[in-house]
Amino acid sequence: MKISHPFPVVLIISALAGTLSCQQQNTATKQLKISPNSPDLIHGALQEITDVVVYDIFSPPVASRIYAYVALAGYEAARWQDTARYPSITARLRGFDPMPMPKEPINQVAALAAVKAMFTVARRVTFSHDSLNAYENKVLAGVRASGIAEELLQQAITFGESVGKTILKRADKDQYRETRGYPRYTVTKREEVWNPTPPDYTDAMEPYWRYIHTLALDSANQFKPPRPIPYSNKKESPYFKEVLDIYQTSQQLTQEQKEIAYFWDDNPFVSHHKGHAVFNSKKLTPGGHWMMIASQIARNTGADAARTAYTLAAVSVALFDGFIACWEEKYSSNMPRPISVINRYLQENWEPFLQTPPFPEYTSGHSVISNAAAEVMTALYGDNFAYNDSTELPYGRKVRSFKSFRQAASECSISRLYGGIHYRTTLSISAEQGKQIGKYVLTKVYFGQQNH
Repeated sequence: MKISHPFPVVLIISALAGTLSCQQQNTATKQLKISPNSPDLIHGALQEITDVVVYDIFSPPVASRIYAYVALAGYEAARWQDTARYPSITARLRGFDPMPMPKEPINQVAALAAVKAMFTVARRVTFSHDSLNAYENKVLAGVRASGIAEELLQQAITFGESVGKTILKRADKDQYRETRGYPRYTVTKREEVWNPTPPDYTDAMEPYWRYIHTLALDSANQFKPPRPIPYSNKKESPYFKEVLDIYQTSQQLTQEQKEIAYFWDDNPFVSHHKGHAVFNSKKLTPGGHWMMIASQIARNTGADAARTAYTLAAVSVALFDGFIACWEEKYSSNMPRPISVINRYLQENWEPFLQTPPFPEYTSGHSVISNAAAEVMTALYGDNFAYNDSTELPYGRKVRSFKSFRQAASECSISRLYGGIHYRTTLSISAEQGKQIGKYVLTKVYFGQQNH
């Protein structure tokens, strides 16, 4: 099976410019020469894994799990480029066995070891592997073409694989496999709780995700938010004022607000209904968006392999725990989506600007994980770090510019109001929950200013 990537392979390979050079092997072919310690190897591996996440249509929570284990594997291998500055992260997290140590120094091939570690994990936690195999083969061929000693190359491969296998031991006991077999989520028809929403009336997504073992947080409810505004269908009630707010906002969206909603939508599987015809589109997940932001910033700041892997790992932990904490609240409070209330009491055929995802309204996943990730990125790269986010270009959106990671997280949060997905009060509470999670994650993964 061949994957049709949203990023053409030629672009992925061209991203290695600066560390790759072409060498004429004969009159017909050229062989890329690849530095075994280039951070672009890690960026390329992340892109390949992201393409698979999109192709396999993993849900946002499941995607966050993939990214976390893959990124932690990459870091625990890449950190051997400079262990004095980059200690083990998994030693500070919950449930990991001690990581293996290389038998010989691998500081010259740490990035290559990281790719092997990442793909060792990725092949176990994803379905489609053809493109991963092709990328790894290209990397190995290019590294060999660079003239590296075969013994050192094999040491990197062996070590990376051992790191990946150790990471997978933790993945095997995080309750993911067990929750696959839990009973189907029971939906009631009461209006004050979540029910499947149009147009597809899809079953509840990952109702047992709260039982997945957190990485940094002590428990899924460590940063439990305040109780949501009590449901009421009385038009003078606080709850219905939230309903009216989102309904009225939807009637007067500006073009900029629509673009913001689209930019941050990151719904991995959207169904489009045209009369009797239905077609689907695939996109990044919310976590995938932030992982690609992290990759972009690391690349643009000239981060070496160890710092690149560190950035990805730290952000991935915030995303992973953020989704677990958010999903714990979603299926505890079990609040209905705006479309259900508006269709019942305001306008029967009203549709939100964005398609409503299949899980309860409170709290907002986008708001929680974006603010958690922004706290981590701010600690790593500084406040008021201006950047252009080009991660959505392959999905038809324009580049957006931000003055800081926190500004980006704030825009992501409000985008859900513009999309008709979440209430305004939900978004402010969710953002605060995400900030608390991000700050706590930093107590486990932040190593101080020496890594700036």
